[in-house]
Amino acid sequence: EQGIEQGIEQGIEQGIEQGIEQGIEQGIEQGIEQGIEQGERSLVLRLLTRKVGTLSESITAQINALPLTELEALGEALLNFSSLSDLDAWLTEQKQ
Repeated sequence: EQGIEQGIEQGIEQGIEQGIEQGIEQGIEQGIEQGIEQGERSLVLRLLTRKVGTLSESITAQINALPLTELEALGEALLNFSSLSDLDAWLTEQKQ
């Protein structure tokens, strides 16, 4: 009986350790991904401000709501923008 109890205790301890390790790894990965996305968002907003001028709160909110793939597409598209109306048109096109 003692052997069974020890086996159960060891199994529980190993399970807890593995669970903690997996939780830490997932947390680190999510933190890195969020950091990268925030950095990209910040860069796109700064580039847009330099390219077309000050952005309204409404436009900034629309950009902040974009999924990462669209944000990356905007990062490329902004190279061709010459005015705020180009950005407005691009954002409108994304909604369709």
